Amino acid sequence: MPSPTIKARTIKCPTCGRANKIPAAAEGAPRCGNCKSPLPWIVDADENEFAEVAEKATPLVVVDLWATWCGPCRMVSPALEQVATELAGKVKLVKVDIDRNPHLAQRFEVQAVPTLLILDKGEPVARRAGAAPAGTLRSWVEQVAAGRRDSERG
Repeated sequence: MPSPTIKARTIKCPTCGRANKIPAAAEGAPRCGNCKSPLPWIVDADENEFAEVAEKATPLVVVDLWATWCGPCRMVSPALEQVATELAGKVKLVKVDIDRNPHLAQRFEVQAVPTLLILDKGEPVARRAGAAPAGTLRSWVEQVAAGRRDSERG
């Protein structure tokens, strides 16, 4: 049962345009209530809810460890949201402000921002630092996802 403090976010369906309230923590990837298309799953998380929001999620989780004062972080955020939209139903994007969540920054040994992680069933499986365009980020996520599928078959 999700914590009552975990906020939902409203996402516009890329297929039909309908607004949908997306829970930060849920079973499985969200779908549009109108057309049933997969929705981009983009949420913010803090230290208190990170385990429930990111580590218990079933799709791959892309974690954006960022800071408000960071120019490259502001540049990569729209690219990450584009990737989450393009890969709707396959990934969840969890954004963590490291200044407000220093224990997560310490836990993941953040030395530069933005730091991007990919979690598979709560375990970090890939990491990169710095901003990159959406195409590069999508290729990175897809490469990790392909490796995950190969290991599940293997």
